[in-house]
Amino acid sequence: MLREFPPPPRADEISNLIKKRLAEARESGGVRETVTVDWNQQPLHVEVLELPLSELFFNPATHRIRAQRSHDPERDKALDNDPYSESSQEYLKFLLQAEPANPAVRDPNFDHLKESLHEFGQNDPGLITYHGIVVNGNTRAAALREIGAQSMRVGILPESFTWADINAVELSLQLRKDHRREYSYINRLLAMEEQAALGRTPETIAKEFRIRVNTLQQERWILGVIRDLIERSKTEYGASLELIDFEDHQEKFKELHRAHEKLAASDPDRAEVFKETRLSSIMLGFAKTDVRHIEDGSFPDTYLQDALPSQLNPHGSAEDAVSIPGLGMAIPGASSAVSSARALSDRVLRAKATAKAVSAEVGEDEKKDAQATFDQLKVSFDSAIDKAGRDMRVRKRKQLAPARLVDACADIDQCVVELVQARAARALDEEAFDDAVVKLRDSVRKLAQQAGRGISNPGDGVSWLLDAAASRGVS
Repeated sequence: MLREFPPPPRADEISNLIKKRLAEARESGGVRETVTVDWNQQPLHVEVLELPLSELFFNPATHRIRAQRSHDPERDKALDNDPYSESSQEYLKFLLQAEPANPAVRDPNFDHLKESLHEFGQNDPGLITYHGIVVNGNTRAAALREIGAQSMRVGILPESFTWADINAVELSLQLRKDHRREYSYINRLLAMEEQAALGRTPETIAKEFRIRVNTLQQERWILGVIRDLIERSKTEYGASLELIDFEDHQEKFKELHRAHEKLAASDPDRAEVFKETRLSSIMLGFAKTDVRHIEDGSFPDTYLQDALPSQLNPHGSAEDAVSIPGLGMAIPGASSAVSSARALSDRVLRAKATAKAVSAEVGEDEKKDAQATFDQLKVSFDSAIDKAGRDMRVRKRKQLAPARLVDACADIDQCVVELVQARAARALDEEAFDDAVVKLRDSVRKLAQQAGRGISNPGDGVSWLLDAAASRGVS
């Protein structure tokens, strides 16, 4: 839900300074700079001022670092309690400079921005509220402070703007295709979720984010899966995964959704086993090309079962029927295969969460044990994925020759159509056509020679091919 933050310290002083500067600019009679923003699908022209950076505050509600705030739980809690304190503002500045997927690392893009501002200055103005909260340009404000700048050009939003208006304007600016630095993937998902919580229709949200409605549905499904994984990763010691742990898996999740939806239409249980197994491989850190070797719900039984050590091999049993309150009826629980796959992915999630935990409640022994479990699981999956990959390559080789022949048949069928059309128009080059048929005869002869080798009892198709190649001296 949308969070309403209080005004910052000295809000009245800052408002008075802004009003005074705006009045002076209007009385000067010169050409005043303005910037246009989208608000409620209408252009809004706001005046631009040069204001001291010391009077501006980083926006605690900015979508740019929403997921990254959990990087330091203690500082995040302090930020919630007092978003404008010196320590909270420093934490926001730290996150604005950090890589989205790993806030412990400084983002090279931030340094590029800083160098550009130092060399060329500020091209586009930022945007602030009447109380000095930066709505657009938080990263630029952080970079300007680092290079020692004393002021920043900013557009001034109307004094009447609410937090809902502020968020709407921020989204409209950040989602422009020409924006220099896009939201991270998870922050984009959170922004979509926030818009849905405000009661906006899927069509409206999709239009705002410049995507199709079915893409929006896919993104909402992915965020739901991520939240479920975070909940399932929680341990008795208080460790759990965070949103930023999923930043680098965008394409893997999208491929998972597409494959899962297709499989679920024919076999829901098999689709769930497939989903849980792929999620395990994603959280173990396998590359997209490796994850693709988990093609369906048969992977655990076919490849993984023998690769897992006995102590890590879950033996699930079918869950009891689940009753539906108020209806006096029950539906079947998950199958044993689904339960086993889910138990295994839970083990991966909790091992990862414990191994990376920074809480003092998680001891070093627990972390070492969790890391050992995680490493064992990764070795087992690596072995199973490697075997599945080899089998996939064999299957592709087996299917390559028949697939080529099917393509050739399609070309011949099209040739029949074009031959009829050419004869009807009296446009057929008979000599060229005859040469092409000779080449076809030679190709059929070669195909028959190879197809007949080692087959003692050829099927109808190969028998016909051998007869056709042998007739009239073709072979």
